[in-house]
Amino acid sequence: MEITFIFKIAAIGIIVAVLQQVLSKSGRDEYAMLTVLAGILVVTVMLLPHLSSLYDMMQSVFDL
Repeated sequence: MEITFIFKIAAIGIIVAVLQQVLSKSGRDEYAMLTVLAGILVVTVMLLPHLSSLYDMMQSVFDL
């Protein structure tokens, strides 16, 4: 995994956390929850290609 990829995930986490706090303080708790769920979904979609390469690497390491 590249370091820039990790920084992208961290940046998304920071942005989502700030948006969640702002929306929560303004009384929009439903939108705050949707923002957190959207952030989790975006990071999960970003991780999917890397998970397949991890699976391939584990197969080659353990000769499965």
